[in-house]
Amino acid sequence: MTHRFTYRKRVEFADTDVAGIMHFSNFFRFMEVAEHAFYRDLGFSVHPFQEEKEGEGPKVGWPRVHASADFRLPLRFEEEVEIELLIEEIRNKTISYFFQFWKNPDSEEERAVAANGRFTVVCVSMDPETRKMKAVAIPDEWREKLSVAPEGIIPEGSNP
Repeated sequence: MTHRFTYRKRVEFADTDVAGIMHFSNFFRFMEVAEHAFYRDLGFSVHPFQEEKEGEGPKVGWPRVHASADFRLPLRFEEEVEIELLIEEIRNKTISYFFQFWKNPDSEEERAVAANGRFTVVCVSMDPETRKMKAVAIPDEWREKLSVAPEGIIPEGSNP
């Protein structure tokens, strides 16, 4: 079972504003990219509602019901950032993630948190005919692979 996942991404020109600093809205995109990579790493698809494929996991999706971010240091064009995803809470139908954006991830002296963020996602199934979503219990196939981060891993003072 896992409670932590890391993903590296470079800040591209299109991610920045005129000053070459990553625009705040792109922190949410980076969190989503890390989340999707996490799902793939678990062997699941973020969008399994297409045609039926053998061996796919349960056909569930994860729309956001909460998203937030706190910004501390700028990320600049061409910087590499490490996005750390931690599972903060698992309930019957929802998962809450905590993200840390690590600036200078390879330098012990300069490594610093550039931003923190949170997503709460709800597990949904989709009716193939009406395309309507319905909240459902998190499937056992997912639960078996997930665990909440141990106490003390998520920094204090970053509570929702």
